[in-house]
Amino acid sequence: MNSESTPQAEALKSTSIIGGSTVVVLAIRVIRTKVLALLLGPAGIGLEAVFDSTVSLMRTLFDLGISASGVRQIAAAVGTGENRTIGTTVFTLRRTCVILGTTGSITFFLLRGPIGRMAFGNSEHTAALGWLAVMLLFSSISAGQAALLQGMRQIRDLAKMNILGALAGALLSIPIVYLWGQAGIPFYMVMGAGVTLLVSWAFARRVRIDRETRPLNDIVREAGGLLRLGFAFMASGLVGTGATFLLRIMVTRELGMDNVGQFQAANSLSMVYVGFILQAMGTDFYPRLTAVAGDNAACNRTVNEQAEISLLLALPGILATLALAPWVIRLFYSGRFPLAPEVLAWQTLGSLLQVASWPMGFIILAKGRGATLIWTEIAAYSVYVALAWLGLKSFGLVGVGMAFLGLYAFHWVMVYAVARRMTEFRWSPSNTRFIGLAVISATLAFGARRMLIEPWATIVGLGLTVAAAGYCLRRLVALIGLESLRRYSRRLPLIGGMGVFNRSAP
Repeated sequence: MNSESTPQAEALKSTSIIGGSTVVVLAIRVIRTKVLALLLGPAGIGLEAVFDSTVSLMRTLFDLGISASGVRQIAAAVGTGENRTIGTTVFTLRRTCVILGTTGSITFFLLRGPIGRMAFGNSEHTAALGWLAVMLLFSSISAGQAALLQGMRQIRDLAKMNILGALAGALLSIPIVYLWGQAGIPFYMVMGAGVTLLVSWAFARRVRIDRETRPLNDIVREAGGLLRLGFAFMASGLVGTGATFLLRIMVTRELGMDNVGQFQAANSLSMVYVGFILQAMGTDFYPRLTAVAGDNAACNRTVNEQAEISLLLALPGILATLALAPWVIRLFYSGRFPLAPEVLAWQTLGSLLQVASWPMGFIILAKGRGATLIWTEIAAYSVYVALAWLGLKSFGLVGVGMAFLGLYAFHWVMVYAVARRMTEFRWSPSNTRFIGLAVISATLAFGARRMLIEPWATIVGLGLTVAAAGYCLRRLVALIGLESLRRYSRRLPLIGGMGVFNRSAP
């Protein structure tokens, strides 16, 4: 059997494209974050985090899930092969995004005073929130363009768009903060969103769409489909962004903005390595799973295949992060974040369970079970907020990191039960063994970090990392073949040796 044709090879191929772009994006953000941490300190990083949580909450509320439902609707339209159907879906999506973004921006601006008092406990940042209101319009249109690219499986263009958006954000933010300090944060956030809009529009224009006039009835019917499906995505996303917003407020009120910055540092870095794996799931795995959602056996097999590849890629990086947590914080931020390493260690443990549980969670999305999606998200994030509140009271900032581990322990059990009920899902024997091995090795690395003094904590953690990396590499070679792995590994760091910038690249 040709290794290129195996499902695992296909999963690794898509992950390598998205992962390669994410590596570049993360490298850009590492430089940006390091400079901003030195210029702003923990309090400035915390302020940006609260601004971002506030904007994300409002964006989720007024997006109505259109950017997510748009991917599904466009993919379904493409499946029909009818240019008229595709054109109507894209036309409706774009107009709906403009209307919702405009409505959201105006509402955010009018409510900036109450929102500022809720987020910060005072009116100090009301003017800044007024500027940030513009981001809702920019982000809504950009999300629509990204949905178009994703729905039509233009994965390479989506990867390029992410890279250029991150680069523009870094080039804008650093000089603005250098000149104006914390006062410049809202301005570079707005300018970054504007540049992302321009980049997304440039790539979306390259997709050829039938431009004939659409009958009003077709547009209304398509908009209704987008909104009905989007409501479940909106409610689900609102729970997650709302929980993040509440956590920022809780930490701000209990411990101050300096601790918000330390939490933000740990939270961001816990996702540095696994972020590209999770992004690949949403970008490519979700459409693939949707295509076989009607066949439970094929659905379960696809989930097991994606989970296997994701865990094999994730485990070495998770162990390395646990082993090097203090050094990672100092490298990416500075020595002014003393509490962040311990929070990072707890959150990294949670990230392992996150990678294991996400593939199962996509069964709910692929099946289109909106009500189930909403109640599972409400249950998971209610547990998260409750654990974070208890953790803050009992252990301070570290308790929030513990809560993240608790969130994904609960999420893993809950989603597994839901998947069993929907599709009779079971982990394959090889995945069951590997998940057990991954949990044991991560627990040992975490224990070494907590209980041993330096340099032994780092030495033990790195030893486990090397052993896990060797094991995972052997498994990947066995699954897809050595030559395929070499090709994909060359693609990963710079996206195919810069091939991503060549539309004819394989």
